[in-house]
Amino acid sequence: MIIRKLDQPVDMLAHVQNGEGILCRRQFLIPEDACGAGRLFAVYTLEPGDSIGFHRHSGEYELYYILKGKAKVMDNDREVFLEEGDMMQCRDGDSHGIEAVGEGPMEFMALILYPNKEH
Repeated sequence: MIIRKLDQPVDMLAHVQNGEGILCRRQFLIPEDACGAGRLFAVYTLEPGDSIGFHRHSGEYELYYILKGKAKVMDNDREVFLEEGDMMQCRDGDSHGIEAVGEGPMEFMALILYPNKEH
């Protein structure tokens, strides 16, 4: 199956997880097509100062991969700065948040998967 960029759902979300500003989300994979492995594969764009608020994952884990710009992330109780090519994992039961910092927009891939409890 091929899904062209113009056919990928795009939405603008305000104050995600009680964060600041607007998040642009372009989804590559919707839950119905994830074969039960997860619920999200998307590219997010945040303008400087905009954020996804600090939140906990339960029954799933999320990966962020920075494509462009600079991010300030909360990784549980630790603040870290990430740049292009850096990645963070938020495992089942952990908490995180992300904010765009720097001069221009920050773009990152997000993938939410369900942990395999059998291993």
